[in-house]
Amino acid sequence: MEFGNRLKILIEENNITQKNLAAKLNIAPSTISSYVQNTREPDFDTLKKIALYFDVSLDYLLGMTLKSMDEGKESELLRIFRSMTNEQREIFIEQGKAFLKSNAKHNKSD
Repeated sequence: MEFGNRLKILIEENNITQKNLAAKLNIAPSTISSYVQNTREPDFDTLKKIALYFDVSLDYLLGMTLKSMDEGKESELLRIFRSMTNEQREIFIEQGKAFLKSNAKHNKSD
């Protein structure tokens, strides 16, 4: 997946506009648009700002993560988790723990 595609996903997942992101990063909206369209790539400083803004790794933005199925699911889970409020994160973690306990009990009865 190209950088622009990853950026577009992050923008959509965080419910912001390209214009708002541009304002937050202090760059032109047309620049963000060209990134999303994969017609231009950011310089290193801008890339770091984008990673910090979305709380993702540079490896993720650059497509350097492993391509395995589990890695993709893990990345998706991490992106979802990072987009949650602290309260939502706590609930999500507790639900995950409950799921694991329930699954362990189910497996013991088999």
